[in-house]
Amino acid sequence: MKSRAAVLWEQNTPWSIEDTELDEPRAGEVRVKVTAAGLCHSDDHAVKGDMPTSLPIIGGHEGAGIVESVGPGVRRLKEGDHVVFSFSPACGHCRWCASGQSMLCDVNAEIMEGLPITDHVSRVRARGQDLRQICMVGSFASHTVMHEDSCVKVDEDLPLEIASLVSCGVTTGFGAAVRRARVEPGDTVVVVGTGVVGASAVQGARIAGAETIVAVDPIEYRRDQAKLLGATHAVASMEEATPLVRELTRGVMADRTILAANLMTADMLMPLMLLTRKGGRACLTSVANPAITNADVLLVDVIFGQKEIVGNVYGGCNPHGDIPRLLSLYRQGLLKLDELVTKTYSLDEINEGYKDLLEGRIMRGLVTFP
Repeated sequence: MKSRAAVLWEQNTPWSIEDTELDEPRAGEVRVKVTAAGLCHSDDHAVKGDMPTSLPIIGGHEGAGIVESVGPGVRRLKEGDHVVFSFSPACGHCRWCASGQSMLCDVNAEIMEGLPITDHVSRVRARGQDLRQICMVGSFASHTVMHEDSCVKVDEDLPLEIASLVSCGVTTGFGAAVRRARVEPGDTVVVVGTGVVGASAVQGARIAGAETIVAVDPIEYRRDQAKLLGATHAVASMEEATPLVRELTRGVMADRTILAANLMTADMLMPLMLLTRKGGRACLTSVANPAITNADVLLVDVIFGQKEIVGNVYGGCNPHGDIPRLLSLYRQGLLKLDELVTKTYSLDEINEGYKDLLEGRIMRGLVTFP
């Protein structure tokens, strides 16, 4: 069938809107009519080369839609089901899936290759060329074919545009606070970077019972949004945060720190660790260019302060279990999602949307499809 999609042909070029030819779903796959796709920084990292990505590729890994058709052997989904996409398909039987860590599934090593799990054969073409689909999803398209393991069924009364947010950014940030940093009631928490991921970490810390949440972001708009979502204080830099946190904690420093900046650089680790108290935990949530092999840190501070540094993939969450939980928190009014959507765009406006994102004018933009 015909579809329209935003394609990245070469690094450091704009997204190109293309008419594509999409195959019917094969064994274990479904075709989904996309309702909304989130403009996430990770797709821009693919554009800039900070995340190695095979090209040409259809962008978009955050989104939601409605199942239009199912291939042979599909067991969990049927036509008409509403689904949220997961950029981390879980095979269900590797060591990590079997031990309850499906966010670390071995399949994840292949997601930036963008070819189907089953046979590594492209399902979509444009200009006579095979196209890949970022994270095996490719949500910057009116229709997409993906494995059923990349889809999480959700209740049909939930607005899909809002539900799409838990596909990536919200889950990653919320889990950074609750699962990886392990925020506890009464904690002091510092969140560095308050785009959608960091703002969701702020919400996770609030829901977990943190007493003090310091949001750090150079953009005033995002600092203001972080306050609306639960931050008790907001400053522009870690340098500004240090004396504030020292004062708030009487010199103890933060129980938990979360780095959710758009792109982590080597010089960010030391000030983050100095913001972290003895016996505290720092969670690294940002993307980092794989070419970075060294980071600054005061070793004696980490060693004798007995401080922990943990990474974060998908918030340490298992999407098929945790996405419905997050949407339940939304229903209860605890997790704010509507407030994260600043603006919607058509597919043809996707480059405008990314310009707005990179210039700090929006929290999350959504590409919506009629």
